[in-house]
Amino acid sequence: VFVVGHDWGAIIAWYFCLFRPDRVKALVNLSVPFLRRHPAIKFVQGFRAKFGDDYYICRFQEPGEIEAEFFHVVGSAAVVRSLFTTRKTGPPIWPKERPSETSMVIPPLPSWLSEEDINYYASKFDQKGFTGPLNYYRCLDLNWELTAPWAGAQVKVPTKFIVGDVDLVYTTPGMKEYIHSELFKNDVPFLQEVIVMEGVGHFINQEKPDEISNHIYDFIKKF
Repeated sequence: VFVVGHDWGAIIAWYFCLFRPDRVKALVNLSVPFLRRHPAIKFVQGFRAKFGDDYYICRFQEPGEIEAEFFHVVGSAAVVRSLFTTRKTGPPIWPKERPSETSMVIPPLPSWLSEEDINYYASKFDQKGFTGPLNYYRCLDLNWELTAPWAGAQVKVPTKFIVGDVDLVYTTPGMKEYIHSELFKNDVPFLQEVIVMEGVGHFINQEKPDEISNHIYDFIKKF
C-alpha cells in the first residue's frame, strides 16, 4: 500500500511503517515528524519537562478534566473553531487557570472552512464527547512501554515529509531543528524529500488541497 497521514494520522502512519515496512511501498506524511522514542523518558514526562504542565498533551492526561473545560467553560464550537483557525506558532499551551483565553482571540474563518463545518463538528462532539480522541493522548505512555522492543528502530520505507512554515508543530522548539538535521534522516533513512510550504499552517491538506494532492501523486507515481 501507499500510506498518507496527517497529525495523529501521521503518527499512526510512522509506526505502521516501522512495524510493517514489508507492507508499504511509500509514505507521504504531513505536519508531524517521526517521534523518537527516548529509551528512559516516557513521552508525557518528556513533554512536561520541556514545556510545562500547561502544554496541551499534559493537560489532556487527567480523565474528565479537560472534557469538562471544553464543554462547560469554552464550548464545543469554540474549541473546534480555535483548533482549525489558530495561526499561533510555538508549542500549544492551554492555561489551566485561564482556559477561556484559548478561545478569545480567534481569526476569521479561512476560505476552506465554513460556519456550517464548525457547527457540524461541534454537534458531533456534543453528541459523543471528546473522550475518544483525548484517549489517544492518554495512551502515549502506554505506547511508549509497548514499543520498547523497537527502541532505536528506523522507519525504512521511501518517505516524503511536508509541513507548513507556520504550523504549530514545526514552530515548536526543537522540531524545526530535528526535521532539518541528520537525526531525522537517521530515523527515516529512506527520507527522500522534506517540503516546507510558506505561509501554511497546521491543516495543510485543507489549506492547500491541490498542492498537497500533487505532492502525493508526484511522489507515489515513482513506485
